Amino acid sequence: MKPIALQLYSVREIAKTDFYGVLKQIASFGYKGVEPAGLHGKDPKELRKVLDDLGLTCCSAHGPLVTRENLQEQVDVAKALGYDLLVSGKGGDDFKTADGIRRAAEQFQQAAQLLKPFGMKMGYHNHWWEMNPVDGRLGYELFLEQAPGVFSELDVYWASNFGKVDVPALLAKHAKRVPLLHIKDGPLVERQPHTAVGAGKMDMPAVVQAANDRTLRWLIVELDHCATDMLAAVRESCQYLMRARLGEGRS
Repeated sequence: MKPIALQLYSVREIAKTDFYGVLKQIASFGYKGVEPAGLHGKDPKELRKVLDDLGLTCCSAHGPLVTRENLQEQVDVAKALGYDLLVSGKGGDDFKTADGIRRAAEQFQQAAQLLKPFGMKMGYHNHWWEMNPVDGRLGYELFLEQAPGVFSELDVYWASNFGKVDVPALLAKHAKRVPLLHIKDGPLVERQPHTAVGAGKMDMPAVVQAANDRTLRWLIVELDHCATDMLAAVRESCQYLMRARLGEGRS
């Protein structure tokens, strides 16, 4: 089993006023790691101490696409917090045509090359628009083909494209490119809020079992918007993954 982390975007509203307090709660729920999407103005070294004291690992981070201009800043933050996997994404307009996908792939491939000397990797986080067909193939697959140095942080809920894509089959096909899974659940209805993991329509056991055990590092819970109390859903998601023996938390 792989360790369970939380994408901190899930608790962004609470974190705006009590970042360290919500981290303490996340640790108490049984999570072993976190994936930041911004630091809420906190110093990375100070945040690292808080995480260490709570027994939380910073598994990866979401941020802007790495460029020559922001490279050193992003590397410094990553070194301070102790992760080597950086993740970013693209909007729907970038995946409407083959040319748009090619341009996005080139940008991410360049970012991967910039990070390589520092022992770090650039990853891509998908939404649903990458799972639409472009020239007869999924945009997601066209992108991976043209960005061979970029890993995939597969968001399993968005990857389903609201039930149109067989996620376990897609993951099994590309599992060696997927060290991180965003574990998300919901009704598989567009513009409907998410649910706690295990309370929606995703076949999460089949999804997790499709991953490559040697490649996969973390299961990362993420709920963009939730139909119930967010903190309760965050807690229930971790408990479900532990109870179903899909991921490793702290009992």
